[in-house]
Amino acid sequence: MSTPTTEFFDSPDRTATAQALAEAFRAAYGTDPEGVWSAPGRVNLIGEHVDYTGGLCLPLALPHRTFVALRPRTDGVVRVRSVQEPDEVAVPLDEVGEGSPEGWAAYVAGVPWALLRKGFEGLALTGGFDALVDGHVPYGSGLSSSAALECAVAVALGELVEAPLDDTGRAGLAGACQLAENVVAGANTGGMDQAASLRCHEGGAILLDTDDDSVAQVPLDLAGAGLALLVVDTRAEHSHAGGEYGARRADVEHAADVLGVPNLRAVPFADLDAALDRLDGDVLRRRVKHAVTEIERVRRTAELLRAGRPAEIGDLLNASHDSLRDDYEVSCRELDLTVDVARAHGALGARMTGGGFGGSAIALVRSQDVAAVADAVAAAFAEQGLTAPRFLSALPSAGADRDL
Repeated sequence: MSTPTTEFFDSPDRTATAQALAEAFRAAYGTDPEGVWSAPGRVNLIGEHVDYTGGLCLPLALPHRTFVALRPRTDGVVRVRSVQEPDEVAVPLDEVGEGSPEGWAAYVAGVPWALLRKGFEGLALTGGFDALVDGHVPYGSGLSSSAALECAVAVALGELVEAPLDDTGRAGLAGACQLAENVVAGANTGGMDQAASLRCHEGGAILLDTDDDSVAQVPLDLAGAGLALLVVDTRAEHSHAGGEYGARRADVEHAADVLGVPNLRAVPFADLDAALDRLDGDVLRRRVKHAVTEIERVRRTAELLRAGRPAEIGDLLNASHDSLRDDYEVSCRELDLTVDVARAHGALGARMTGGGFGGSAIALVRSQDVAAVADAVAAAFAEQGLTAPRFLSALPSAGADRDL
């Protein structure tokens, strides 16, 4: 058997990519864009499937970004093209709403619709715009390519309508992007992805409290500790719009109703056993067990990072995956294989990340072991006849901003 290829997905140079996109915009629309903006994908270090129940998450922004060249119009129409999918989609803004438009254009046209409903004002939100998109966040990988697209559009429109782009302003943009994804795109996700894409800083993660949308910056100097965060895109297909994601959300919302709390964040870790005793059915108890223990794992991870002890978070990552696999039941064959092989070849900790049912996993490894762990995972996939995975390095990066 030939040696499997280990493919790393690199992020392009931001300035060169922005300049090339501006040139492509001129070729596509016959005029200069007002500017080029970009927003990152994200990887969640820990805190999975708790962002819609008031929990805590620890995401970081990736260097891999989605770029948008944009120019306002005055006729109330949004026209969108993509470098990856060049066919133009044209949507009158007065036709944007629940479930319309369909497809990837919903993540673009839904943003001005949502900004207006969140109280933002300005001609750029009502007059429409032309946009050309260039995506460098692996699609379908669980690294939030959809939020990167929304947030690149949002920061562009926010700047054009002179909205404040401090953290408070970015929190407002993130809320609008979540509304667009929930209503227009029809994906009932929480707000972690948009918060990370807009509010992360280079060199750290954010501790996001989804109960009040507050964030605290948490240092994440893995390189300084001789560590790296390896991301494995399993290329197993997944979709947040599918019924399994919605079913898990319905489970925890029902459990909160039964327990008489606004969300599962209100269940103290110390009182978990008593809460489980009040629930009927093993499935509901396992869903609640995951949510409450995951929130506690996030707290402990943040404490270790703030204490400068990142090498000690591996056991928490492992426990997170085991809980997602067994109690929340959102893992899959490819994710479990990645995690098992990474752990067996020296990873300090590994777990699935994102919504699950496919997508990506992460492994905390010593810097010198990155290639060996990646090669072992690639070999395991080849041995089992699976599509070759793709790898990238998660370097904590900055949030959405203007590039040109």
